[in-house]
Amino acid sequence: MHTLAKAYLATSATSPLGPGVIERRDPGEFEVRIAIKFTGVCHSDIHTARGDWAGVKYPVVVGHEIAGVVEAAGTKVTRYAVGDRVGVGCFVDSCRECANCLAGEEQYCLTGSISTYNSVGRDGLPTAGGYSTSIVVDENYVLRIPDGISLETAAPLLCAGITMYSPLRNWDAGPGNRVAIIGLGGLGHMGVKIAAALGAEVTVLSQSLKKKEDALRLGAQHYYATSDPATFDVLRGHFDLVISTVTADIDVDQYLSLLALDGTMVLVGLPSKPLTQRAWSLVGSRRSLAGSKMGGILQTQEMLNFCAAHGFGAEVEVIPASKINDAYERVVASDVRYRFVIDASTF
Repeated sequence: MHTLAKAYLATSATSPLGPGVIERRDPGEFEVRIAIKFTGVCHSDIHTARGDWAGVKYPVVVGHEIAGVVEAAGTKVTRYAVGDRVGVGCFVDSCRECANCLAGEEQYCLTGSISTYNSVGRDGLPTAGGYSTSIVVDENYVLRIPDGISLETAAPLLCAGITMYSPLRNWDAGPGNRVAIIGLGGLGHMGVKIAAALGAEVTVLSQSLKKKEDALRLGAQHYYATSDPATFDVLRGHFDLVISTVTADIDVDQYLSLLALDGTMVLVGLPSKPLTQRAWSLVGSRRSLAGSKMGGILQTQEMLNFCAAHGFGAEVEVIPASKINDAYERVVASDVRYRFVIDASTF
C-alpha cells in the first residue's frame, strides 16, 4: 500500500522546482511515517537539483534537514510513538554490518549509506527527501527532537548542526582550545554557536567585516576579515583547530599557516576545484589537513540534546514552498541569515 504526499520537485537541471505529488509506502514493521512540518534548505539541495553533481536522476525531491511528528508506526517499532517530535538527516539507511556502521559511524558506511534523496532504498525505489509533506524511515535512522528546540530551528541541525558538531567533538574543541571558523553562513553560524557552548575560544574568519556584529552575538570572541592580508600575519600559528565551511576555492597554505603545533584544519565545505598545498605547510609544525562529513546517528542525537540543553537551534528564515526558487537564488548570493526553512504546510 502507498499514500500520496505533496512535494516540490526538480524535473531537470534547468527547470525551476515546482509542485507535484509523490508516493510514500506504508510503514513496514520497523518504520515510522513522519508528517513533515519544516525542512531546511541546504546548499547540497541546490547542487543536486541543478545537476551540479554527477548522478542526479530526475525527477528528484531534495531536502535532508527534516523536522516533523510521527503520524504512523510499524507493528514492531519500539523507539517512537505517534505524536513524537522527530527528525531525519542526510541518510536514511546503511548496510548495518560493516565496521563503520557497527561503530556508530553509519555516514561512512563501507558499502555506502542510503541518502535521504537521490539514492536507492532497500525497496529498490528512489529515495525522495523533505521537500514534501511526509516521509517513511526505519526507526533506527530517525532522531528525537527534544522539547527545548522548536521544530523550525531544529530542522537545520540535522545537516548544518551535525556537520559542525562532529568535527568540533572529534577534534576535542573545548576550554583552552582556540578554534577558527572560516565562513559565517548556514554551516559557520552553527559552528560558532556550538564551539562557544563547548567552551572554546572562537574566532570567525570571513571575507569582510559585514557579519562581525552577528558573529559576536552568536558567541565568537574574535572576528577577522580574510581580505586583509594583515590577518594572516597577526594570526600565524595561533589556532588549535580551523574548520573551513566555504565552497569557494581558498589558499589552503594560507590557512594552514594559522595552525599552532599539532593543529588541524578540517574541511566540511566542498570547493569545486581540487585542493593544492605545499608539503612544508604540514611538515613545518606537524599540522594535519582533514575532512569530515556529518555525524552518525548516535552523535547526531547527542548534538540535538546538546543544543537543547544550551537553549539554541539554528538562525532561520521560514518561507512558504512557493518561495523555494527565490530562496535558491538568495542562498547562492549569500543573502540569508542563516538558513531558509520551508513550512511544509504550504506544499
